[in-house]
Amino acid sequence: MKKTIIINSETLGRGSEELGKNLMGSFLRKLWMLESKPDAIIFYNAGVKLLAEGSSVLDALDALIGAGVDLIACGTCVGYYKLDENLVLGRMSDMKEIASILLASESVITV
Repeated sequence: MKKTIIINSETLGRGSEELGKNLMGSFLRKLWMLESKPDAIIFYNAGVKLLAEGSSVLDALDALIGAGVDLIACGTCVGYYKLDENLVLGRMSDMKEIASILLASESVITV
C-alpha cells in the first residue's frame, strides 16, 4: 500500500506556534521509529522550511531518508521562501509530479 504524507506548515496544529513546532518534531521523530513508514512525504507552502538549513527537525528527516522515505519539496514554494541555496534535505519537484504521486497513493495523510 503506497502511503504519502503531506506537510504544509512548520507546525502541527493551530494555536501556540512553539507547541506546534515541538509537536511537529515529535511527530517526525516518532514516525521514523515506527516499523511502517510512508513512501513519500511532500512538503509545500511553509512546510518546505523544515527541509532547510536551521530546521530543528533535520535529524528526524535525515533518518527518514535513511529508512527509504522520499522527501519532496514543492519547487515553487522553495523559490517563494528563497530557500533554493538553503535546502539541506530532500529533493525539489513540481506540482505535476506531486499531483501524480498523490493520485498513485492509496493513502494520503495531511498533518
